[in-house]
Amino acid sequence: MLFDLDDTLVNRDQAVDNMFLKVLEACYGDVKQPVKNHMLNQFKEYDKKSFGYDNKINVLESLFDEFPPTYRLSRNDIQDFWNQHFANCFSINQQTLHIVNMIKEHVKVAIITNGSTKRQKAKIRNTNLDSCFDTILISEEVGMKKPDKRIFDLALDMLHVPAESALFVGDDMEKDIDGSQQANMKGIWFNPQQLTNDTEIKPYAEIDSLDRLLRYIT
Repeated sequence: MLFDLDDTLVNRDQAVDNMFLKVLEACYGDVKQPVKNHMLNQFKEYDKKSFGYDNKINVLESLFDEFPPTYRLSRNDIQDFWNQHFANCFSINQQTLHIVNMIKEHVKVAIITNGSTKRQKAKIRNTNLDSCFDTILISEEVGMKKPDKRIFDLALDMLHVPAESALFVGDDMEKDIDGSQQANMKGIWFNPQQLTNDTEIKPYAEIDSLDRLLRYIT
């Protein structure tokens, strides 16, 4: 069983909220609640546009332009600030670790994630996921990224598992589900918010909580 990382095993949305608080503390000081809510929404929009890219300078530059800070980080310092703090903004539900370890008792487990090697490794290490998985593939490290079927093929080769025997669990319909199914795996859509699938992609199954995965291995 192979997994996506962000918004599947770890809650990236919550981490972005936590990162915003770091930015407030470093650059703004006291901000009234209605303004803070508006700033957070804009911050999330800027982050969404940069998702999957290592460079986060435009996220904070855009926020600073729209909401002038008390102390503005220089453009040269923004990336270092992001790298220093963002990985520490992640936490993991202990139930998630428990479920992964239960699954690992029955089948091989792996992570395939898009993103910066340094940042993704820090997230995985800080949430203790590094000890749970047989194989971890990060797009920057291997030179290909989801939905490219080659990254799924590589993971299967490393696990010595045929595609037809593998499940891939992820929240992104195109990158995770379509990508894995192009590699002849069964894609399970992790959809805790119960969103409507408005694509032509048909997942093998849909779950709203990770404990539903236990039925596939017991």
